[in-house]
Amino acid sequence: MRAFVRHYLEMVVAMLLGMATLYPVWRLLTSGDRGDWTRILEVDLLAMATAMTVPMVLWMLRRGHRMRPIVEMALAMYAGFVVLFPFLWGGMLGEMGVMMTGHVLMPLFMLGAMVARYREYAHAH
Repeated sequence: MRAFVRHYLEMVVAMLLGMATLYPVWRLLTSGDRGDWTRILEVDLLAMATAMTVPMVLWMLRRGHRMRPIVEMALAMYAGFVVLFPFLWGGMLGEMGVMMTGHVLMPLFMLGAMVARYREYAHAH
């Protein structure tokens, strides 16, 4: 169980590092009064998920994970936001609701991906 928890915490740290380093680069590159596609909430949330996913994927590669679990984990990262888009489009959630709920769902989906492959994450790499 210790290795499993350690894996989870390592991926959360990698995700937070991406959020703190890569996402601000995205915001800087898309700043200004352009009013273009980069201002669409869904695009921004996918960019945010990408900023968090990239370092997590790199960390998983460094730890020797196979490609399938890496892809599953990356999909779990995006799913935290994507599953909420229909609620945004239907007016059931506002922009802040989607952002906040997505940030809660993302680590839960990550945990779900890990539980589905418990043996993959329960041993030291």
